[in-house]
Order: sequence, then C-alpha cells, then structure tokens
Amino acid sequence: MDLSTYALMYLELNVVSVLLVCVIRHKSNGLSQMVAQRNFVMAIDAQVAFFTSDTLAMLMYYGFLPSSTYMVIFLKSVYFFSTALMCYFWFVYFEYMQESDFVKSRTRVRVASILVWVMAIMLLINVKVGMFFYIDEDGIYTRGPWFILQYILSYAYVFFTCTRAFIGIFDKRKIAKRKLLIELAIFPVVPAIAGIIQFVKPELPLACVSLSLATLILYLNWIDQVISLDPLTKLNNRKRFVYFYEQWQMTHDEKEDLYLMMIDANKFKSINDTYGHAAGDMALVRIAEALNRSCRFTNKRSHIARYGGDEFAVFICGADPELMDSLKEKISESLKELNDADKAPYELSVSMGYTKVTYRQPLKNAIEMADKNLYEDKERFHANEQKSALDS
Repeated sequence: MDLSTYALMYLELNVVSVLLVCVIRHKSNGLSQMVAQRNFVMAIDAQVAFFTSDTLAMLMYYGFLPSSTYMVIFLKSVYFFSTALMCYFWFVYFEYMQESDFVKSRTRVRVASILVWVMAIMLLINVKVGMFFYIDEDGIYTRGPWFILQYILSYAYVFFTCTRAFIGIFDKRKIAKRKLLIELAIFPVVPAIAGIIQFVKPELPLACVSLSLATLILYLNWIDQVISLDPLTKLNNRKRFVYFYEQWQMTHDEKEDLYLMMIDANKFKSINDTYGHAAGDMALVRIAEALNRSCRFTNKRSHIARYGGDEFAVFICGADPELMDSLKEKISESLKELNDADKAPYELSVSMGYTKVTYRQPLKNAIEMADKNLYEDKERFHANEQKSALDS
C-alpha cells in the first residue's frame, strides 16, 4: 500500500469514527440530566478532541496540511491530554452506573482527577524535555523514553473501574445490575487490544474505530437504562421489576428468602383533584424517596420499582416477617417526615401488603397475594378515617 492510499484510509476511518461519536453526542443532548450521563457526554467530548487531534496530526505528518514542529507537538499534546480526560470521565461514569460509594463524595471525585493534572503538567514539561515524544532534527515524530507512562496514567482509570465491574458480576447483591456490569467490564477489552496492536504497529489505525464502536455499545446500554427507569420518581419501572425477579429465579439461593411488598398511595385521586397533578407528582416523588430511605435502613438487598400509577413494589432479599413489619413502620415515618418538611397542604400516607415469595412461584401470583394484604391494610385505613370522622 503506497503512502497516499494508507493516509487516505487512515483519514476515512478516523472521520467515520468522529462522525459516529458526534451523532451519539448530539443524540445524548437533553436525554437525561443525571450526573452519570453528564460524565458520559463529557467523555464523548474528550473523545471527539482525541479523534480530531489524531486526524489533524496525521494529515500534517503526511503532508496533506501545512505543518510545523510546534503545531504537531500541540496536536499530539491535545491527543494525550484528551485521552486522560476521556478515561477519567469514563471512570466517573462507570462508578455512577455501579452506584459506587466512591461517587457519593464530590471531594473524592475531584481528588481522583489528580492523574489528569499530572498528565497536563508532564505534557507541558514534555515540550522542553521530550520524555513522551519529540520531533527530531529531520522533522520525524519520535517516541520518548517515557512514552508508555502516558498510557499507564490514562488507562489506570478504566482498568480500576472495569475490574470493580467484573468483580461485581459475581456479587449476588448486584443481581439486578448483572447485565450492565458485564457490559461495563468488557467495554475496554476491544479498545485495549486495538490499542496494544497500534502501540506495536502505529501504522494500523485501530484505536479510533474500536473506541467509537465501544462507545456506541455504551450509548445503547444508556438508552436501555433510560427506558428502564420511571422518569418521574427515578425508580425502576415495571420492565426492570420483572427482570429482577427473573434474575432472582435464575440465581436462587435457598438460604435467602425473598419478600415482595406492594405499596399504594392513600386518597391519591383526592390530592390530584384538589391540588392539581403537579402536587400529585410531588406526592409520588416523596413516596419514592421514603421507599429509598427505608430500604437502605434495612441493610438488605432491595429492588424498588414504580409498578404503575400510584402503586409501588419492593423486593427485599434475606428478609423475614419481623423485618417487613419494621419496614412498613419505617416507610410511614419517613413519608410523614418528608411531607412535613415540604409543608404539603395535605396528609400523605400509603397502604402496604407483603408476602413471602417461593422459588418458581409465578410473579403474577406473588403480586396477587401481596395485593390481598395491601387491600386489607387499605380497608383498615378507611375504617380508621371513618372512626375519626365520627369521633370529631
């Protein structure tokens, strides 16, 4: 293959890669305001800089664009710095998707960016010293003695978080996220192989193509996550609720009992009719928050979903009747606290019913049993209301 044909092929592959990630970037705008997805978008922005700087440097190197030593050094510096930025944002995104405790502290997230700043400082020093790369007397781009260090600094982020995802695949507490964890764990495999090949054979333009395809897979996963969440409460939707139960049946542990609780808002129609649908939406958000708080209090693996309308569902693994009764009380207390804190002009409460789920039991049957207990709880609520009205 002659030089011009090779350069044209390199250019075409990089342009296709840039266009692909730009389309993903455009489609990502406004899709979600979640912090995790903002990091996804910033990773794509860094990726565009990565592809663009690589393409321009290649065009200059092969004489398709006017070139100068300082311009090539600048573009290569952008290339390496954008690599570090991209890996950092992927790292933060992956940690959010895994619901890691690490990202609950903004300080820890900021401190984790230290490798990016180290890279920036070393690239500035590199202009004078040439430890990563330099342009020799003949104008040829040459790798420096510390060239491999920029790969280590950048890809340490992805290696760390993908290793955590791989370990999480075998954690029964993360059963509902197993599919996601598998995708996160294998994300760097193809780009890593392509990167190693291109490191050994720089003339093979594999890194950009493999990285853009891996990003496309992550984007499709993101879309799947978005359509699996209830947009109002940010809880799992019914699709994800059913998926959790199917996964539990596949990995059933006889020593761990599973309980299902169904929750229904009391007098929700009255709230909507009296105070408007915006108030009704806020009531549902408070119920969702009360469920999140209360399930964390149990220290058990749980799965919370908005089942439909004003009805919610919760799976609790490793529970017993005593814990479930305690959970009911905690939900009621948390909901009252949240409603009082927001100074809502109405009382907000829920009726609840739970049942123990047996292995291979149809989900429909388990829901019917929990609903039966829920309706009994709701009847007690209405009876207490009538008694209070008579007493007053």
